Amino acid sequence: MGVIKDRHGTYYARKTVPAKPTGLRKAVALELGTAKPAQSHLKRSLGTKDVRDANVRAKPVLAEFDQIIARARARLAATTGPVVKRTSLNDTEIKRMAEYVYATALKEDEALRFSGKLELIGPHGENVNADAHGDILRDSQEQFAVGDVSFAEQRVQNALASFGITLDQSCTAYHNLCIESAKAFLKALDDIGLRYAGAVVETPRLPDSKALDGHREGGTLQDALDGWKRHRTRPKRTVDEFGRSVEMFIQLHGNMPVAAIKKAHALEFRKALQDVPRHRTGELLRAMLPAQAAWGREHPEAPRITAATINKQLGAVQSICIWASDNGLVPDDTQWTDPFSKLRLPEERSERTSFEIAELQSLFNASVFTEHEFPLGAHGAAGFWLPVLALFTGARQAELGSLSAANVRVDAETRVPLLYFMTERARGKRVKTDASERVVPVHPEVIRLGFLRYVEERRKADGADAWLFPSVSPERGRAGVPAWSQWFGRYLRAVGVTDKAKVFHSFRHTVKDALRRGRADHEMREALIGHAQASSVSWGYGANAMLSRFGVAALSDAINRISYPGLDLSRVKPLGVPPRTRDNTRTTKGHRTHTGEQG
Repeated sequence: MGVIKDRHGTYYARKTVPAKPTGLRKAVALELGTAKPAQSHLKRSLGTKDVRDANVRAKPVLAEFDQIIARARARLAATTGPVVKRTSLNDTEIKRMAEYVYATALKEDEALRFSGKLELIGPHGENVNADAHGDILRDSQEQFAVGDVSFAEQRVQNALASFGITLDQSCTAYHNLCIESAKAFLKALDDIGLRYAGAVVETPRLPDSKALDGHREGGTLQDALDGWKRHRTRPKRTVDEFGRSVEMFIQLHGNMPVAAIKKAHALEFRKALQDVPRHRTGELLRAMLPAQAAWGREHPEAPRITAATINKQLGAVQSICIWASDNGLVPDDTQWTDPFSKLRLPEERSERTSFEIAELQSLFNASVFTEHEFPLGAHGAAGFWLPVLALFTGARQAELGSLSAANVRVDAETRVPLLYFMTERARGKRVKTDASERVVPVHPEVIRLGFLRYVEERRKADGADAWLFPSVSPERGRAGVPAWSQWFGRYLRAVGVTDKAKVFHSFRHTVKDALRRGRADHEMREALIGHAQASSVSWGYGANAMLSRFGVAALSDAINRISYPGLDLSRVKPLGVPPRTRDNTRTTKGHRTHTGEQG
């Protein structure tokens, strides 16, 4: 195969250099040392006029051509960086590229036929004499009969280049594509023979990359992601996380129609994620999912990303697929089931637990609370108030960081100050679940430490909607609460709480224990902490539902019963005025700090 005959009857070996990746033909010219700016074909005389002899002589020459192109690819990669190859194709992609092989062969034959030349197209795009048609068909059939599909590989390379896909030739998908393409080319040879017998065989339209857009099979995964983003305003962090997860799926499988995503694709995605190393730097950090997974398989000793991370990424793609199904991107006549169902990995049971009284004492005896010495990572008042509020509300970091002055209200009837934890999408505020929207009375100890005065100062400074802790508000993105959380973890260890199971989230467990000691019933505890419960469906979620069901007095009584016998907060200095963050910084124990004013 790859043999052509000139007008004198002498046979030549000939191979087309793929047009993609861009620059490959130029790299081949450089590899050959020719004066040409680019080399589109490799050609060499075989010194014979016998077709059988030519086919034998052609094999080592074509192998040499392959080596030349491989060296050119390596040369190109050295200047442009390594090409990240895909390791899978979906059924639609294989089908469309096989159609491309068939249609291309017929189109090329038709072009030559009506040009007046008695030639047809060989497996590698070469011109062959019509008399050789029988030999080419017979040879190709004999090769296919013993599982050799190499006669179709050049056609496969052309199809991949046309569709803009770089595929690892060692993967199963490449072998499957070669098989289907070989079938398509054999069919094309049969039909070309029929043309020479006088039959009319129409040339189908060439499919292109748009054939993979999924319009025949509904919207693609990327279409679904774009629609999900437009559907309503969502927190930037969620959008980024979902976008990254979808991007990784596409890196592995291509931009599939949602209706075409099967359980096998989801399982392969999960398997690839399980091979991703936890610590990635340099090129690996920017590599696509197939390359990261391949590196992980080559380095089995390297720690992998956690099951929780994998489940989050699986869940993100699953959510986009379900949204697509619910919003018309899966055709009505297509039976679709969630391919990600029951794929979650078992996660290690959380070791987070409540703080001991001694640990709380170590924390609140620290200089942030007793001297208002705020390291830069504490973000000023956030370093003081987030732990204090968490100790008496059990609220999450993000919930506390997104509080505004408008979220602190005084009940008109009882005069009890209340904290409202609510979603405000326009400002990027969110709570974890519907049940997390709630109202929690302010504990007397929090009032004693100056919280209401602090809120009033923030309201005076920036208005009714002022963020209570601007430097960790949702507007700050990852520079806000996520960065603050890292600081708090380090600070916690520095003041003597060394148990790694004790983190900010431990405040939630600590408050639940305190509510239980105060004899708040289960339903009250779950409502105040923001946990969903079976009975909540019957009476609804949110602050208003809580107020209606329990009443302010009962909620306040439950919160006021929170106490920590043995914990002495007398050294904690009240903070009623936001600390200054300019012109009053000083260094304490080698750390730059902000000093605040006592309220």
